[in-house]
Amino acid sequence: MSLPVLRSFAFLVWALAGALSAAEITVNKQSRTKADGDQWSLKQTTEKWQPAQTAIIVCDMWDAHHCLNAVRRELELAPRMEQVLKNARSKGVLIIHAPSSCMEAYKEHPARLRAQGLPTAANLPKDIAAWCRHIPEEDGGKYPIDQTDGGEDDDLDEHRRWAEQLAARGRNPKSPWKSQIDLLTIDGKQDVISDSGVEIWNLLEARGVKNVILMGVHTNMCVLGRPFGLRQMAKNGKNVVLMRDLTDTMYNPAKAPFVSHHAGTQLIVEHIEKFVCPTITSVDFVGGEPFRYSDQRKNVVMLIGDDEYKTEVTLPSFAETDLKPLGLNVTIVHSDPKDKNQFPGMAAAVKSADVVLVSVRRRTPPKEQLDALREHVAAGKPLVGIRTASHAWALRNTKDADALEKQGLSFWQDFDPAVFGGHYTGHHGAGPKTTISLADGSSSHMILRGVNLEGFAGNGSLYKAAPLAASTTPLLMGTIPNTPIEPVAWTNLAGEKKARVFYTSLGHAEDFESPAFRKLLQNGVLWSLGVLEPRMGGAPLATK
Repeated sequence: MSLPVLRSFAFLVWALAGALSAAEITVNKQSRTKADGDQWSLKQTTEKWQPAQTAIIVCDMWDAHHCLNAVRRELELAPRMEQVLKNARSKGVLIIHAPSSCMEAYKEHPARLRAQGLPTAANLPKDIAAWCRHIPEEDGGKYPIDQTDGGEDDDLDEHRRWAEQLAARGRNPKSPWKSQIDLLTIDGKQDVISDSGVEIWNLLEARGVKNVILMGVHTNMCVLGRPFGLRQMAKNGKNVVLMRDLTDTMYNPAKAPFVSHHAGTQLIVEHIEKFVCPTITSVDFVGGEPFRYSDQRKNVVMLIGDDEYKTEVTLPSFAETDLKPLGLNVTIVHSDPKDKNQFPGMAAAVKSADVVLVSVRRRTPPKEQLDALREHVAAGKPLVGIRTASHAWALRNTKDADALEKQGLSFWQDFDPAVFGGHYTGHHGAGPKTTISLADGSSSHMILRGVNLEGFAGNGSLYKAAPLAASTTPLLMGTIPNTPIEPVAWTNLAGEKKARVFYTSLGHAEDFESPAFRKLLQNGVLWSLGVLEPRMGGAPLATK
């Protein structure tokens, strides 16, 4: 029997074995859909996949790289990736290792031989052998980062020493990779090795694979553009997703938009979710929480459903200028413009949040959405609220409560006292601006660091919030003529686990034009996360 016939027979036996796989895999897909204006809404969908119809492609997890920081991140990434691959393999998912330009190291490996000599697929795309740097869908947006410098984010002295080490090892410092990182197992009986778009496409078709998961590096370059990458798979009809927590970018924070490295990765992930394909996380295979790098900052989730103060405009802008440059990941969940009680993607987003920022006014979302927020607070996780958040989920009249619950909708009538420690009973009428002053004993509080109170005034009507709960710490007070003084910013420790909470009744659109307000809100977010360090010494932090 000739070698080609033997190879074809062996492939048939292997492919049939793959078809005898385990139970369905549940994946939770995330994408973004265009809403009104420049708003994008998160969309969450759940699908059941047959393992035999599913493949994971591991992109360019090389044994070395010219960027030392990229190597460091890869070393962190690989152990979690190995767990996912082991779990997926046990279920019958096809694992394709694609360390580009490294096929020589595997020329006799059974996993490499398995990818060769397959029949040409009847539907082989004409350009599947080539890089794909753009698909028409991406014309709907602007590419979010500047990677024209190649994306290296090394310290220059470290980079020079690293290049010298590579050269001393006989590696080309500009392209030092020879094989895949050895922290990832290549199973000779089940897996496949290839960096060829043609081979991989033929393999997917021969195996009957419909669902493709990409993981590896680097998201903005190889993961998107390789012949087996996201763009090629998406445009040629595969049900492709990016495993968004098991990836990394080549992005240098010294280039636009001048955010942290991980914030740059998040921008690329969002671009992919908008224009290329959905994403999933490793949680679908190994449970727990999504993977996070050791130097990766926290996740901020903004819930926006406010018709009064234009926070659908001001908060996304604030996130871009005041939060993302600090390295914070920001996910924005808008209420559905067609059904204002719906917050698409809210439950999943809140579950992944380190802090939730609420700017919502009198909405009654589905029970599972609001339950996610209840669980967030009950778990002791932090929350920030502005302006109408005091009555975010409250009914004006509870006589309709039973009817709402029968529709599967929910409310949280005591959200203000239970979480914020406030006592909202309405607001004074429109009129003079609110004069802002320090609460007694608050001048040294971390949240007031750098908040210049000179000329600081509230532009919206003054909220009636007194008296505050004993668990609160008032920070700022507000007054207008001929009315009692009211607290306008305070902290609280909510629930049995004492979740850190910051609230301000400020948040009018014009307030966001004030550097003092923006600093106050930025500090409130950082304090709630526990990443705002106390200032040494006893000097007041706020300036009068």
